[in-house]
Amino acid sequence: MMGSTAPTDQAPENLDVKGARHRSVGGGLMIKEDAAKSRSTVTSEFIQKQAPGLNPMQLIEMLPGVNTTSTDPMGLSGGHVSMRGLTESQIGFTLEGFPINDIGNYAVYPQEIVDPENLRTINVEQGSADLDSPHISATGGAVNMYLLDPKERLGGKIVGSYGNYNARRIFGRLDTGYVGHTNVRGYVSFSDAVEQSWRGPGGQNKLHGETKWVSEWGKGNKISFSLVGNQSTGVLFPTTYMDTWQQKGIHNAYASKWDTKNPSSNYYQLHRNPFTNIYASAPSTFALTDNLTLTETPYFWYGNGNGGGAYSESLTKQQYGSQAMTGSIGPYNASNTSSLLLYNPSNTQTYRPGAVTKLSLHTGINRLSIGYWFEYSKQIQTGPYSLIDYATGKPEDLLGGGPNLVLANGQTAQYRDTLTQTRIHTMFIADSLSLLHNRLTLEAGLKYTVVNRQGHNFLPDTSTGPYINGSWQQPLPAASIRFKINDENQLFASSTTNFRIPMNTSLYDSGAYYAGSGYATHANANMKPEISISEEFGWRYQGPLVMSSITYFHYNFTNRLYQQTVTMANGDYYSQSINGGNSHADGVDVEVGTRPILYHLRPYFSAEYINARTDSNVAAGSGSDYVFSKGKFAPQTPKYSLAFNLDYDDGHFFAGYGLKYIAKQYSTFNNDQHIPGYLTMNVNAGYRFKDWGIMKSPTLRLNLRNITDRHYLGYVNGTAANALATTGVYGTKIKGGSSTYSIAAPFMVMGSASVDF
Repeated sequence: MMGSTAPTDQAPENLDVKGARHRSVGGGLMIKEDAAKSRSTVTSEFIQKQAPGLNPMQLIEMLPGVNTTSTDPMGLSGGHVSMRGLTESQIGFTLEGFPINDIGNYAVYPQEIVDPENLRTINVEQGSADLDSPHISATGGAVNMYLLDPKERLGGKIVGSYGNYNARRIFGRLDTGYVGHTNVRGYVSFSDAVEQSWRGPGGQNKLHGETKWVSEWGKGNKISFSLVGNQSTGVLFPTTYMDTWQQKGIHNAYASKWDTKNPSSNYYQLHRNPFTNIYASAPSTFALTDNLTLTETPYFWYGNGNGGGAYSESLTKQQYGSQAMTGSIGPYNASNTSSLLLYNPSNTQTYRPGAVTKLSLHTGINRLSIGYWFEYSKQIQTGPYSLIDYATGKPEDLLGGGPNLVLANGQTAQYRDTLTQTRIHTMFIADSLSLLHNRLTLEAGLKYTVVNRQGHNFLPDTSTGPYINGSWQQPLPAASIRFKINDENQLFASSTTNFRIPMNTSLYDSGAYYAGSGYATHANANMKPEISISEEFGWRYQGPLVMSSITYFHYNFTNRLYQQTVTMANGDYYSQSINGGNSHADGVDVEVGTRPILYHLRPYFSAEYINARTDSNVAAGSGSDYVFSKGKFAPQTPKYSLAFNLDYDDGHFFAGYGLKYIAKQYSTFNNDQHIPGYLTMNVNAGYRFKDWGIMKSPTLRLNLRNITDRHYLGYVNGTAANALATTGVYGTKIKGGSSTYSIAAPFMVMGSASVDF
């Protein structure tokens, strides 16, 4: 829980030593692990053989319990991940020790995080986050990413790639080596990636930059600084409903042509995703004495952008809450125009500074750590209406600026208009005791988190009023034990508690206003936090040739939080956050890998079986009745999953084959709709040439993903209580709801050339 590989610790880089290259277990999919809980790791050796530019979610797809889906081949439009049936909004993501999840809805946008060429490792904690992990949403585990340290000598790397869908990417990194006679070294890297949309018009693009600087001195002192910048303006891919998927399959896309006589909100230029991100952190370690270490991780998170959309608006009758009035925008008003198609993006701007401070005392066989995490975030979310250029169909301003729709009372019309300020105070203490010459390790700790949210909803006539104050306090105990039977065998067990406070969107009414039913999104401001208690027991074998692990896990959830669309008796519908009650799961994770065996081959295998059940009947319809979901299989959870990877590497020629199977996943609590199981396969091959002058390891590489070009639904985006009409617990006739799905990426082929210098 608080070992040397905790997110805020800076473990030394395990660089390949001469003669040991290309010998890592499973082709870079396993490392020697001592954590007293389940943890799996992807190393740079595996990462560097995958298609250039893949995002972190795509890179961990082979690990046990991990289910990932990309909506485009290169991952430029993002994707989704779940672990043990728990979604990314329940998984804590960190880079260099600072949080990546959105502070409001806990979403993760993997295309914005990091270039894979700069990644050292990604470790996945399937069951629980560490005590010093800076998260308020990690009820379902954690994913921790670490950057390579700068090289000690002047050098760099260049990678150029081209693939189908006119995918193009260039990456370059320059390492400074030690600057002058100082102990400071750093690197700067940039990448530019673009691809055409594989379904529908338009495309995705990303401009990304990273820099990292390190200074080390004395024994155990290290200051580092990392800065990541990302800018993208890709076209979104629409999600789909089951009936739409059955009718159209993958041919569900935005319109490619703009009709000036009949303007359509479905035009692709109105569904772009401009976003700018800046992440900065300075994880640093100071050896105050021989036995006392201070770790400090300050960070700053900035984001600004939106997801586009458009709606036809009446200028003769606009709603300002329950009031109807006229509106005007630019030269258009109720006297000369009755209705107008307007651009309506969902803008979000986030400012998020914070810091994790930890003090560790090492006294022989004991390590005591105390720490404090503080964060203050400010998130502004708006939905203004602005003009579209009717000659081209493009928004006049992608961020929704310029002339906005103004109501007769002088207010700017918006479908949402909120300010959320979140203050996080987390104290933690952990103690680790090593006995029997480090064969037995006992760990115990407690985290106490206090979260205060102040919200201001600027829309009128809301059910909660303009001001919302939320406060959550939760003690989170954890304990674990690890016993080394011998140098090759170890047993471990852990019990941890985590929680997730409700999303900030649950605090506010928003969307269109309808007489009789209010806003299209209903606030549910009094929800309790989601609590998870997880237990694990496992065995690891770490021999010279073969490594393996098997883990039994069990978790209980209280107040499981879901987003649900509710269909009313009159046919209207609204969405809201709901308490899905309790749930539990039992399962087994397996992982096996080898060092090179016959003919330089390194196989790797992982699998998971999980039996996840809903323990409560879930509200449906207008909320006055419930579906019979108690005892049903939990939605968004594949009962079985397995992965196989075979790596060949003789130092020059290398190749790999990967296979992943995901069983069916229910999309409703009533288990009356699901997406079928699917099998995907990937292949890579390449050749490293001998050094040629200043060019080191010139390499040609070919990557193929989803080689059978399987078309499938890869992820359940939004669950419903039931898909088919049913009778509720209290006898009410309940109409069928609608779950939403993501269509997974198709076949991709990409060729690359790279060289170090």
